[in-house]
Amino acid sequence: MNNQQLSAATFLLTDQDDYSADQERLNRAIMQFIKDHWHHDEHAVFVLTGDAGTGKSAAIARTFSHIQRLARQKSGFLAGSQNNLLVNHQEMLKIYQEVAGADTVLHKKDFAKPTPFINDHAKTGVRNDITFVDEAHLLLTQPDRFNRFDQHNQLTEIIRHSRVVVLVFDPHQVLKLKSYWDWPRLHAVIDHYPHQIFDLSHQFRIKGAQTVADWINAFTAGQILPIPATDHYDFHVYTDGTPLYQHVRMVNQRHGLARMLATADFPFTVFGNKTWYVHAGSLRLPWDKINMTSTPWAQLPKTINEVGSIYTIQGFDLNYAGIVLGPAIGYDPHTQKLQIHLDQYQDTEAFKNRSDIPDLAQAKTQIIRNSLNVLLKRGRLGVGIYATDPNLRQALIEAAQESGRP
Repeated sequence: MNNQQLSAATFLLTDQDDYSADQERLNRAIMQFIKDHWHHDEHAVFVLTGDAGTGKSAAIARTFSHIQRLARQKSGFLAGSQNNLLVNHQEMLKIYQEVAGADTVLHKKDFAKPTPFINDHAKTGVRNDITFVDEAHLLLTQPDRFNRFDQHNQLTEIIRHSRVVVLVFDPHQVLKLKSYWDWPRLHAVIDHYPHQIFDLSHQFRIKGAQTVADWINAFTAGQILPIPATDHYDFHVYTDGTPLYQHVRMVNQRHGLARMLATADFPFTVFGNKTWYVHAGSLRLPWDKINMTSTPWAQLPKTINEVGSIYTIQGFDLNYAGIVLGPAIGYDPHTQKLQIHLDQYQDTEAFKNRSDIPDLAQAKTQIIRNSLNVLLKRGRLGVGIYATDPNLRQALIEAAQESGRP
């Protein structure tokens, strides 16, 4: 698979996509930040933030590649420097390593998950020079024996073992309590060090339709606005899951990378041989299985017959996303607001209790809203929605009719 195919299938920009002025400015800002702190003994942290789809991962991947090119030259201030890019997301790690295999500058060992990086550096005591962290909002904020992380905060440990840290942070993509982040929690870590925060705003993923991104932002906050009418984005509401799935299959045949996705409020287990299903009206499709291959889920042809989850698809681009909103996402016709039913959410791993979060119900509610944000912003060319809750389904249909959309 060449870089063009990889780009079309992932968070990376294709060759036809120009980098925004913000991204060019970001690259210069990161390089200047590194130079400013290169000869200091203290640690320093550069934070990149921005909405889903603004090209954060693509931008830091480009900058990291540039840094590694300089690190592997014989001269220059970065020559011989030891640098890594970390991501706590197995499917995204596959893409980074796949890109490295097709690149003469990057090596697969340049990319790793946070826990092995932390544990290795704790043993050797050797400090990394520059550590990039993609999807830093997935870093653990408590010990996790399953992941072999015994300390209390992965970001704190990464900073401890690095001269400069460059991280991507979006609190609206936090999906588990064990990696619960918000801006106050981030500042509690980075305010101990020199730091800079850079915001990206240009929307890359949702093609030509900022109004769609604005609608999704309002929806995840609880408000249903009229569905935007745009010729540049295929945005429809469905009264049943079967026609939605048929449309996904049609788009997949024409353009590729169209998949069904759902909120995590249909029963499932991660391990075991039992097949669990997502129900959407007359539609019944199996949940995605654990992907033991080196190919990301969305690139496997057979997954057109499955339903992906937030963990499968976070950070990736699809051409079209068919979204099933499960029973945890309801609607109150009297208040005209979304209702979040915590007791209907089936992702028990996401809701493992913590004693250090004052308002646990609010944190859990925000995690479900974040999952909506992640799912609804996957489609580059379009999104289709089916809601299992009758009140929500009717409200969405009326919102579509207001703009003349089916």
